[in-house]
Amino acid sequence: MDLGLKGRVAIVAAASKGLGLAVAQEFAREGADVAICSRNSAELEKAGAAIEKASGRAPHWKALDVTRYDDVREFVAEVSKRFGRVDICVTNAGGPPSKKFLETSNEEWRTAVEMNLMSAVYFAREVLPKMRERRWGRLITITSMTVKQPVDGLILSNSVRAAVAGLARTLANEFGADGITVNNVCPGYTQTGRLESLADKQAAETGLSREKIFERMSAQIPVGRIGRPEEFAALVAFLASERASYINGTTTAVDGGWVKSLL
Repeated sequence: MDLGLKGRVAIVAAASKGLGLAVAQEFAREGADVAICSRNSAELEKAGAAIEKASGRAPHWKALDVTRYDDVREFVAEVSKRFGRVDICVTNAGGPPSKKFLETSNEEWRTAVEMNLMSAVYFAREVLPKMRERRWGRLITITSMTVKQPVDGLILSNSVRAAVAGLARTLANEFGADGITVNNVCPGYTQTGRLESLADKQAAETGLSREKIFERMSAQIPVGRIGRPEEFAALVAFLASERASYINGTTTAVDGGWVKSLL
């Protein structure tokens, strides 16, 4: 299937590893010009090499802090200048720590809001006017299955990521007539460093091994296993494509069936 991504320009945030890296690799394999960012220059350099090896296309990359509006603004301007436009933007940020409500400080709440909600606001503020001028665009937010079904012990993710889903749905209404679609994609249990950290925390709390925790996670999933980053990236690439031009305002879980809700 030709997704029509060849020659498109895609920004992917938090793309030095995990889901963000998988998405950037998928875009590059489809022929898009990719720009990636994260905080760590060394990890970004490795990610850039991995993307080029997998696709033959070297990405543009820059280390920055997505909680700083000026950093985001400058990065989007830099990408626009280099490639002439921005067609696709995937907002993404590291997940907040696993904690219960009374264990969570006010500062941790502020940090989670800045990292997960405000970073998406900053990217949207910068890319949507540019997309509107060209009458074409794709804004895709990456959140978590917790926006559909909260997970015990993830009070910050359950709360703040739901706000991102609300943002995406509202932007879909506001910009749909401009040829721009806005969709939210929710990963479930996927083989990333984030999941390993959550498993290690649960292992420490229960006295079980990491492997046993993974077994418990897998047992909750109808397909019976943890997901792979490339499986998640495949949906993001489709939503960014010409084929998905009538898909707008959705929140879709890529979770092997873990979420039990009807919608």
